[in-house]
Amino acid sequence: MTLTLRVLAPDQSVFDGSADEVILPSTTGQVGILTGHVSMLTALDSGVLRLREGNTWTAIALSGGFAEVEANEVTVLVNAAQLGSSIDTATAEKEYEQAREAFNVLEGKPTSPEKVKAEQALALSRARLSASRG
Repeated sequence: MTLTLRVLAPDQSVFDGSADEVILPSTTGQVGILTGHVSMLTALDSGVLRLREGNTWTAIALSGGFAEVEANEVTVLVNAAQLGSSIDTATAEKEYEQAREAFNVLEGKPTSPEKVKAEQALALSRARLSASRG
């Protein structure tokens, strides 16, 4: 028995298939989903969703959203998502460094819209880099 996993962003369906195991980056920490999991709804942070098909793991970079688990179906609705295998690691490293520098400039300053955006950009670039490495 397997899980049906759908990862949906506003502009695309990133993944629609089966998985033996799914690990979600929830706002309260990593959540592992196996067949027979209790129904739940959870908020997701920017991070890496990992799914296992047999002995193969696949990474998907996510930018915040929600996940619903119901009757062996996992539906992930996010602001943006990208398969790790489609992310160039060198580019992701450069984007991460730029986002980290932009955030560091604002660190220690009062919260502002610019600081929130820099923090979100840093979290997403970190997720993309991690997903690109598998």
